[in-house]
Amino acid sequence: MRHQIELKRLITTLTAAFAAAQVVILATPTLAEMPKVQAKTEQSNKEQPQKVDFIAPEELKTRIANNTPVTIVDVRGPTVYAQSDKTVQGAIHTKVRRVVHRLKDVSRDSEVVTYCSCQADEAAIIAARSLMTNGFKKVRVLKGGWNAWLDIGGQVRPRPK
Repeated sequence: MRHQIELKRLITTLTAAFAAAQVVILATPTLAEMPKVQAKTEQSNKEQPQKVDFIAPEELKTRIANNTPVTIVDVRGPTVYAQSDKTVQGAIHTKVRRVVHRLKDVSRDSEVVTYCSCQADEAAIIAARSLMTNGFKKVRVLKGGWNAWLDIGGQVRPRPK
């Protein structure tokens, strides 16, 4: 009787192992299916957020002082922007969702810096990714945004009315 119980357990274990092996074998793509699997992998890689580079406030301050060409984009929200009487020297203000349209006449090869007043630069990162997705090649986010810019005494000008 004891041997029968052990034999049944062994058969159950082997059956479960065989079933699992079949699932693995059946789930493995054939050579004919490999291009489809590769295409799905490439698509999922495209869907991952693009890596965004940052620029230190001191570096941007130096670039402005040296008259180095750079397009600066202020994507602070409308309320924060309206409450401020200043903006970074030479900055263009726009809503995040309109950034690509606002820069339609800017060369895709020119350097662009985005900034906001978010705690973790979220709006500037979203704007930068949008620009990169639309062909801009040299896009960076001002690390620390508007507050970091004020902290280092960066160049400002009165906000356009």
